[in-house]
This record gives sequence, structure tokens and C-alpha cells, in this order.
Amino acid sequence: MNWAAFADTIESMFLAATPQELKTRNIQRPDIILVTGDAYIDSPFMGISLVGRVLESHGFSVGIIAQPDIKSGRDITRLGEPRLFWGVSGGAVDSMVANYTASKKRRQQDDYTPGGKNTRRPDRAVIAYANLIRQHFKSTVPIVLGGIEASLRRIAHYDFWSNKIRRSILFDAKADYLLFGMAHATVVQLAQTLDNYRTDHPEKLKGRLAKIPGMGYISNRPAGIELPSFEDVTRDKSLYTDSFTTFYANTDPMTAAPISQAHHGRYLVLTPPPEPSTTKEMDRIHALSFTRDLHPLDRAAGKVRALETIRFSIPTHYGCYGECNFCAITVHQGRTVYWRSQASVLAEARKMTQDPDFKGYIFDLGGPTANMYGYECTKKLKKGACLDRRCLFPDICPSLKPDHGPQMTLLSALERLPGVKKVFINSGIRYDLILNDPKKGTPYLEKLVHNHVSGQMKVAPEHSVPRVLSLMGKQAPEDLLTFRDMFYRLCEASGKQQFLTYYLIAAHPGCTAQDMKALKRFTRETLKAAPEQVQIFTPTPSTFSTLMYYTNKDPFTQTDVFVEKALKQKERQKSLVTAKPGHSARQGGRAVSPSRARRTQSPRPKPGHGRKGK
Repeated sequence: MNWAAFADTIESMFLAATPQELKTRNIQRPDIILVTGDAYIDSPFMGISLVGRVLESHGFSVGIIAQPDIKSGRDITRLGEPRLFWGVSGGAVDSMVANYTASKKRRQQDDYTPGGKNTRRPDRAVIAYANLIRQHFKSTVPIVLGGIEASLRRIAHYDFWSNKIRRSILFDAKADYLLFGMAHATVVQLAQTLDNYRTDHPEKLKGRLAKIPGMGYISNRPAGIELPSFEDVTRDKSLYTDSFTTFYANTDPMTAAPISQAHHGRYLVLTPPPEPSTTKEMDRIHALSFTRDLHPLDRAAGKVRALETIRFSIPTHYGCYGECNFCAITVHQGRTVYWRSQASVLAEARKMTQDPDFKGYIFDLGGPTANMYGYECTKKLKKGACLDRRCLFPDICPSLKPDHGPQMTLLSALERLPGVKKVFINSGIRYDLILNDPKKGTPYLEKLVHNHVSGQMKVAPEHSVPRVLSLMGKQAPEDLLTFRDMFYRLCEASGKQQFLTYYLIAAHPGCTAQDMKALKRFTRETLKAAPEQVQIFTPTPSTFSTLMYYTNKDPFTQTDVFVEKALKQKERQKSLVTAKPGHSARQGGRAVSPSRARRTQSPRPKPGHGRKGK
């Protein structure tokens, strides 16, 4: 490409993605080059952009290579070789989840690729990009893995697509280090350590790195708690269960010990996770100069659907204490919720109103679960997550005091900002939290119904059969019915015709065809709805549900669990609920024609990632 001619279209606010941008910034050699499986969207919703901006704010020069061609060196060599390290991410979604449906069919669309066609993200993208770097830069600076694909595959794990136990991705990618979790603090410590001590003897440098929370590296000796080896978990499912449950028990920053796992005579070592960011730290990160736009280099190839969802949305918090067994948020973001201040969110919204494309509508205000903003268990904040019980299952722990007041105050403040017409909550909500907030629960839902629902509210009961729900880590359906009645009562009182959209899962471990028939009766006869948002369970790495899928056992009781593994039968389970009658059905109380039933196989980008990994 003629980079000089291209320079006229470059907007200097982006991180450098082209040689001309390096020249404009007078960067001879970037300190760090980040490689990602997504288009380069400069947004706090995109992990690679957030990490890049944080590194930049600490004085490091950063380049970004988005979706490099793996069949040539054209893209990967564009910015030269970094001074400190390469950072490699598969993108906002595990590449195998992005590329294949739960039925192992190739997805045709990719919401994070310009033009929308799924042609630019390789399978096992983290491994592919690490190999690409090694191919074109022999004996290069360290390659560091990060993002959700690396995070969820950091120990020996069951891989649904190959139907086998795979090694830690650190070994398969032949990389040097792995950063897990949100990693924005870890990556700065890594960069500073490599910058200050890169001339140290390798063992001395490794000793310094071993003190950084949220790090994975390879060693000749174990450290901390030793998990059953890769070889052992491959041959014995009970040892795989032991490995995963011990790993999971050491994912809380306050209680976790270092863990290690042998792989063919060498050891994967993981340091304890980093502590959650403070509100002050989060405010600082979100005050950085994100453009909230697609880099010009990618614009020529077409629009990126994800940008339409996240451009005018605001993340308010991270983490989730829901701990649904099929969800990967616990292992990636953690089970402690941490949030931004009202002032920080308002400042971001004010910037948004200055964008000429902003029409006055904030599409979403939320996080993994929208109504976890602004409160946490005080015991957990002091001592860490409990090892013997969960916050919300089988019922809400008395130590957790739901309080929707902070989000109500924030919503009201945003509504008063000049230029803001509407603020919507499009992230999923936990209705059990609303029902267990005696002071603010009903006023909060009333406020949502009046001002912040864009026609439909998303809730995720997932199923109706108690046995299946228990295996999912979800409560029985009684709370759903109470909430449904409250919602429609408030809608009627406000004179608004709004609806509930129900997210459901088919073929989860323990779920039979008879259970899906029971779910169909429940949705049609009790909910009076014809659900369309039904997903076939995808066994993503590092969840308890995936552990059940692989072992055919409930890891909490060691009892046998039926698991549907035949692809056609999984599709049948889904169709038992989604099949339309010959006449018009009702969607959440609203009549819809079967011909208008919306079907999407692409993993939709959702601000806050309310169903990430599910």
C-alpha cells in the first residue's frame, strides 16, 4: 500500500496501525505491538484497545495489527519488530466460538470483521498469530498471550471442537508468557519489568516476573499448588475434575495460591489473579482518549457490526457474582464486581454528546449484568469470595444486600445531561436481585419500564425444569413468574406496550428431549410466549458445565449426568421449543408472524458482555 497517500486519511488519535502513523509520532520502533483477531475499534469495550491505551498512558509506544493475513508476512511485518514484546489476542470472542456454531457449522458472519464476512479470523487465532510472528521474526522478543481465548485456555482444558484435552495454550502457541483476566494492570507491570530488567539473566528475570499477579509462564519446577499433570488429566476424567475444581477455587485474588501443572516434564505456572481495580483506577482508564471509532485502515473493507452496538454505549462495571455454571465470566473477569464513579460515567457521556454522529441515545449502560452496579458483599471485599457457597445460588446470600439506588441515581443524572434524550439498559438484568431489594427493587424496575426499556427487556431464565436449572447454577422459575407479573403490571400502569425477551439454553448437560418439551409447555402455557432466543449449549473452556459435558458427571455431587452429544439431537432439542405453530404465535405477549422470526447464528456483540462465554 502507498502509506504516504494513505496518510491524509489517518486520524492521529488512534494508536499506530500503519508505518505512516509511526512516522507521524516519531516512533522509530514501537515498544509493544498488539495483534488481534478483531478489526481495530478504538473503544473501551475492546480489550486490545483498552490495553493499548493503558500502556500508552504509562509512557509506552504501542502499535496495533488487526486481523493479519496468516498466509503472508504482509501485515505482521508492517510495523517492524517491537522493542519489548508482542501482545497476541484472538479477539473479543474465543476464535472457535466466533467461527463455529454449537453444531460445529462454520459461521458465515463475523460481527467484529469489516464487511461482516467471516473470512479474516483463523481458527485458534492465538496459536496462529504466535506462529506467524515466529515465522517472520526469528528469535524475536517475548510473545505474550492475552484476551479471553488465552485466559480460558490457560490450563490443560477440554476442547469441544477437537473433542479432546488440549495443553495449556501457552505450550501450544510456543509463547513466552500469558496474561489472564482483564490484565490491564498486569500488562503494565510486565512492560515495566521487561523494560527495566530485560538485560538480567533469564532466571533472575523470571523471578521478577513470578511476582506479578495474573501471569502465566513455563518453568522447570512447580510452584504453589500442583494440579494433576496434562498427561494425567488426559487419561483420567476424575483427575481432570480435580484439576479444574482446584483451578477454579484459586481464581479469587484474595484467597488464590499460585498453581502449576506439568506438561511433558515442564511446568505451567500461574501466579494469583490481580486484585480488582479500584473505582479511581477504573475512572482513570475510562478517561483515556478512545476515539470510539473504526480505524481508517479497516473502514475501506466495510462496516463492523459490533461498532453499531458499542459506539454509543457506556460500560459501568466489570465482574459478575452470578457464577452460572455455563458462563466463563468468573474465570475471566472474576466474581467480584467493581465499578466506575458517577462522575466518570457522566464525563464519558458528555464527550459522547460532542460526537456529530450521536443522536441523543445511549444504547446501553451496563456490564456483564446491568443491575450489579454500585454494590458488593462487604465480607467478600474484605476476605475474598467464599469457598463454600455462592452469592446467588441456590438463593441469594444474606450477606449480599442488593441496592439499585446507585444505578437509579446514575440514570437520572445522565437523563439531565444536555444532548442526551434517552438512556437504555440493553445488558441483561438479574430479576432475583430486583426482587431481593426491598427498598429500591420495585422503584428501579418502575424507572426502567418508564424510561430505559427500548421495547423489550432481556432476561435469562435459561430453562424451567428445576433439575436442569440446578445443573446450570440457576434458581427455580418461581422468581421469574413473580418478576414477569411485576413487569407487565408496571407496563400497564405506565401505558407502555413493552415485552420480555427470554434467553433459553438447549442441550445443557442433564437436559433431555423431555425436559425441552416441558420447557416448551412452560413458555407457551405459563409465559404465553414463543421464545426465539434459544441457544444450543456450547462447551466453552473453563466452565463447570463444560466439565459436566466432558465427564458426564455433576462435579458437585459426583452423580452421573445425561449429556446429549449427538449434533442432530441437540438441534432437535432446540427445535422442540422454537418450532412455530401454523398460526401467529406470541413473543413476550406480542403477536408475531412465524415468517418474521429472527434467526442469528453470529455471536452478537453485547455491551457489557452479558452472555459472553455462555
